[in-house]
Amino acid sequence: MSQHEEPASDPRATQDDSSDRRDFFRTAATVSAAAVAIGAVGKYAMAPAHAQAAPSGEKWWPSRWGAADEAGASNHITPAKVLDAAKWIRDGKIYKLGRVYETDMPKFGPRAFTLRIPGSPTGGPFGANKIVYNDEFLATEIGQVGTQFDGLGHVGIQLGKDGDKNEMRFYNGLSLQEIGDAYGLKKLGAEKLKPIFTRGHLIDVMGVRGSMWDAGQEIKVADIRAALTRQKINEADIKQGDAVFFHTGWGSLWMKNNDRYGAGEPGPGVEAGKWLIDKGVCVVGADSWGMECVPNPDKNLAFPLHGELIARNGIFIHENMVFDELLADKKTQFVYSYTPSPIKGATGSHGCPVAIT
Repeated sequence: MSQHEEPASDPRATQDDSSDRRDFFRTAATVSAAAVAIGAVGKYAMAPAHAQAAPSGEKWWPSRWGAADEAGASNHITPAKVLDAAKWIRDGKIYKLGRVYETDMPKFGPRAFTLRIPGSPTGGPFGANKIVYNDEFLATEIGQVGTQFDGLGHVGIQLGKDGDKNEMRFYNGLSLQEIGDAYGLKKLGAEKLKPIFTRGHLIDVMGVRGSMWDAGQEIKVADIRAALTRQKINEADIKQGDAVFFHTGWGSLWMKNNDRYGAGEPGPGVEAGKWLIDKGVCVVGADSWGMECVPNPDKNLAFPLHGELIARNGIFIHENMVFDELLADKKTQFVYSYTPSPIKGATGSHGCPVAIT
């Protein structure tokens, strides 16, 4: 396919979480590398058309963009791709797809978001005009709370023995031994990612069902196709380098039932992951905290799509998104624009993605 296509409750609690949630996090943290690697999952083993996928234990590198690449699927955003995407802007309306960042928002496990304005005012008064100013101090996992964009150094796959950093492999085969550092990743940091301006497609699977999907419910390719048919979108309309998003209704729990929101989620499974990789998409996002189906229908797997999309194929994941205004205006195809914050060595990025129609 060418680069140029033609238009066609308290989340901060960590000590009083339910036992189910503690068990979930414990399982996710200790799952074996062989389980995480999707290639071993029988008939749904990944064989993407646009990248080298491999069964568990086999290398998936070098990347299609070369052994030195650290930009992954953001390489799809060429001048031709940008010009093509711009053709789809019809009314010039911009929609925010990001959540408000605040202390009480749902957060994965013990992650934190703490903002302080020291001094109040922080400085001043200065000069005859008595100017004063405020600064903020923010303590958080900057790329992994709120509306978050998972970078290429966020997720890897363990191929060797427990604790062997030389065999914890990330995008382009880079090992944790090569990239890891307490003061920021030495490679695959968010500063290496390119701005993204591409066509976006919102797949409204909640609209097909008529109600919110529940935790652990898997979006399959048949569900995707049913939603596309209902939305009068041709599947062939989704091109290489595009962005695909899922509306499941799970986001309706945000700041209303944070405990339930964070205890699991609906989302695409392994079968849908293969479909997305075969499409050659640049970004996959959802109105949930981890985008994919949790718990996975295969109880031996933890976050398999994170491993397949990010580590093996360099495809980004955008989480905790909100699509309410788009859906209210019946806009499910648009231009998606987002520039990862160039924080050197960061595993991901905060910020507010937008849709332009």
